[in-house]
Amino acid sequence: MHDVASGEILETLRELHAHRVLIQSPEGLRKEAEEIAKFLEESGIEVILHGGVNYGACDPADREAKLLGCDALIHLGHSYMRLNLEVPTIFVPAFAQVEVIPALEKNLDEIRKLGKRIALVTTAQHIHQLEIAKEFLEGKGFEVIIGNGDSRVSWPGQVLGCNFSSAKVDAEGVLFIGAGYFHPLGVALAVRKPTLAINPYSGDAFWMEEEAERLVRKRWAQIAKAMNAKSFGVIVSTKKGQLRLSEARKIINLLRESGREAELMAMDHINYPALEGFSFDAYVVVACPRVPIDDYENWRKPVLTPREVEILLGLREDYEFDEIPGTERKNDEPIGIALHGGGR
Repeated sequence: MHDVASGEILETLRELHAHRVLIQSPEGLRKEAEEIAKFLEESGIEVILHGGVNYGACDPADREAKLLGCDALIHLGHSYMRLNLEVPTIFVPAFAQVEVIPALEKNLDEIRKLGKRIALVTTAQHIHQLEIAKEFLEGKGFEVIIGNGDSRVSWPGQVLGCNFSSAKVDAEGVLFIGAGYFHPLGVALAVRKPTLAINPYSGDAFWMEEEAERLVRKRWAQIAKAMNAKSFGVIVSTKKGQLRLSEARKIINLLRESGREAELMAMDHINYPALEGFSFDAYVVVACPRVPIDDYENWRKPVLTPREVEILLGLREDYEFDEIPGTERKNDEPIGIALHGGGR
């Protein structure tokens, strides 16, 4: 279960004089979206539930909201991301209702293997307990660093699947709090330091070094498969938070300068079956880094990230995880626009 600030949503919608809204949610928060819809409808607001797939704050349904005549979009489950949006958009984080301290207490011996000075990171679902975790660990003798990150993240200590800037601090190792492998795996690849992931739901702890090495080996295999490719489709995403047109043009120029053919392509939902009719020998995805990494087994032809193309062309030797960077955050810059709290 998650805490969702229904009362704050209603108050914000009234300030916007919104009469019709679209609610967008990831699959894991569909029930919460329904509950918010019923609550808002009881207050006289017309609600449309967005049923499409949602990939994160980088993928707001503001265009659809405008097309449907909505006065606002409620983007549920993700933190604020600075984007040029077509309708007022309320980013509503959904905080997990699970305590993190018991899992930390259980795994203190493993945490101590990181060293005394550790970086602490998590996802939006657990960000509300990061300071509590910091105080607990400092009480056990650790020096805990929570990095600010760049402008792409909303809170200090937050990591995204495409941005690990808050983990890049002066520390001996990194402690990630949350479920799943992808975020701590990205952290391990981005910082190249010991990374321990603790799951607050199960209480389990996982070291990420072996997983990171296994992933890198698979990515080197993809690079090797693309070595003899003569033509590349370089794909950009039309999702607002993933559009990296200048980076795609840079990759196209590098490929052409090396004597290879390259064409720019644009897609919303990037997947291999939709590309079957093209004759390219390989593809480069200049969008969410998870697409070529999570789904590569579903691609019949090699699929690379921009950094992997640089390795292919001999411009880079060491493997580097692809990230979408923000700008450097100023000390007086607001952390983000998001609702906090829960209940009605």
